[in-house]
Amino acid sequence: MKRNNRFFSVIVACGLASVFADALAQAYPTRAVRIVNPAAPGGNSDVFFRLLQPKMVEVLGQQLVIDYRVGAGGTIGGDVVAKSAPDGYTTGLMAASFVINPAMIKKMPFNTLKDFTALGLIVDVPSGLVLHPSLPVRNLKELIALSKKRPGEIFYSTSGRGTVGHLSGELLNSMAGTKFVHVPYKGAGPAVIDLVAGQVQMQFASMPLLTGYIAAGRLRLIAQTGSVRSEYAPDIPTMEEAGLPGFVVRSGFSFVGPAGIAKPIADKLNLAMVTAVRHPENRKMLIQLGADPMGSSMEEHDAFIKSEIAKWIKMARAAGIDPQ
Repeated sequence: MKRNNRFFSVIVACGLASVFADALAQAYPTRAVRIVNPAAPGGNSDVFFRLLQPKMVEVLGQQLVIDYRVGAGGTIGGDVVAKSAPDGYTTGLMAASFVINPAMIKKMPFNTLKDFTALGLIVDVPSGLVLHPSLPVRNLKELIALSKKRPGEIFYSTSGRGTVGHLSGELLNSMAGTKFVHVPYKGAGPAVIDLVAGQVQMQFASMPLLTGYIAAGRLRLIAQTGSVRSEYAPDIPTMEEAGLPGFVVRSGFSFVGPAGIAKPIADKLNLAMVTAVRHPENRKMLIQLGADPMGSSMEEHDAFIKSEIAKWIKMARAAGIDPQ
């Protein structure tokens, strides 16, 4: 009889907990939701969020307040999210560094695979391989051929060690047998400025940073790194189409929260993001910015995080880059 009573008590307790969780989710949110951004104002994640914010606020019925926590390759902001209460009132916007850092940083302040709730992939931003117009090549094959004639003489700029641009350049060296020289800068802006000025000759950079320069003829776009052509540049071949099968680099922007967010609350946050991304005007604007709108499910996002971390670790090792 005591065993039956204990069993009945457990069932009742579980039932009450479920009812309580459902009640909380139905009421959520009752106040503003904090959005942690590990990048500086004016960057890609900031631009994307500002565009999506009004529709997300409309869906949630509460304000979204951005909180900039910049530094350490995104790990400062990531740590704030990871260590926050899992009540749905602290979320984060994470760039590609979110899935690259496990391959580049030896002692992470959190476990990317275990300490977050995947709330959905916002956009995928393929990089473009751009050249200064003074470089006498028009496509990837010509670029590789020129590099082999002039090994160590062609420089590519990036926003720093361990970034998508850096690993893309090293992947190109590894796959094509070239010797392009990495020149790291403190940020994407200075890296692009020196490329436009001709101080360096090439760069892998996200499409939103390049669109104006490409349109003005100040940079030459010869390839893009996605698995398929971006809607922004449908006439530009992918790296695979241009002659390097297996060269695919994605740069997903993630919407995340701390681990342990109740599913009904996570569902509401995902719905707000997906609704905003898939809104026709927002979708049009994202494409014009060089981003591929995703608005994924949480399950798809979780699978993306796992596969990307594994891929970047493998890529870094193949390029001989050890975590520091």
